[in-house]
Amino acid sequence: MIKKLLGIAPKLESDGSFSPSKLALRMGVPDKTDFENITYKKYVGNKNKILVICTEEKNLKMKNGKFFSTGNHPVESLLPMLHLKNAGFEFEISTPTGKPAIFEMWAFPKKDEHVNAIYQEHKSNFEKPISLSDFINKSFNQPESYAAIFIPGGHGAMIGIPEDRNVNKILRWAYENELYTISLCHGPGAFLSTTLDNNEFLYKGYNLAVFPDSVDNQTPMIGYLPGKMPYGLSEQLKSLGANLMNTKMDKTVCVDRKLITGSSPLASNELGKLAAKELLKGVN
Repeated sequence: MIKKLLGIAPKLESDGSFSPSKLALRMGVPDKTDFENITYKKYVGNKNKILVICTEEKNLKMKNGKFFSTGNHPVESLLPMLHLKNAGFEFEISTPTGKPAIFEMWAFPKKDEHVNAIYQEHKSNFEKPISLSDFINKSFNQPESYAAIFIPGGHGAMIGIPEDRNVNKILRWAYENELYTISLCHGPGAFLSTTLDNNEFLYKGYNLAVFPDSVDNQTPMIGYLPGKMPYGLSEQLKSLGANLMNTKMDKTVCVDRKLITGSSPLASNELGKLAAKELLKGVN
């Protein structure tokens, strides 16, 4: 009751999950983003496709048994896509089994015309994405048509995707065919899939940015999360040999070889700019 009065109680949803408290939303969910509508010299070539791997899962179980109402973070998904679209690239939207992509609609920047526009443009594809198995069957023999793999952030990226063998196959396919891999915030949870079946971590020795566990550990105090995270993502990546470039929730972005990463929702615009620049420079 006290938490409710103070506005720090997570909001109970109809399915029994919890979305962030009123205070957490005021502190962390702006109505508009910092998107810069840059005019790029557009890519002209055959490798113009980017596979976007979204989560189809909504509820992440916390250590205390409560579920966080999550999915793909809209800003972390759509801001990088805006820059990549402006740079001349196209998107194929996918989820693990072809179920609709789930978004944290409570985090949607309602007054941002650019984010709203690209969401509406791809809404039908988010609702009817391709499955990863279909992508593998139909497109693995066409790497010359693809520039990159993009895995958006949002805590939903930590549900099922790190244990998905098809995610592992696609990341290794991208690596072997010298495609770019782009991700931010909790999206790099997908990288854990490369250790399945006792394989060595694909990005051992790489510099990357990721959402820091220290911040995830603090957010239950303001009701952003309804409990402690089931595990620490940044510590797991570090233990596997990744070199973490940030310790704070900030605008840090990083490129190492063909891997482009960002630290948090605050880095979404910077990640988009960096990814557009790198792809325009490196995709032939």
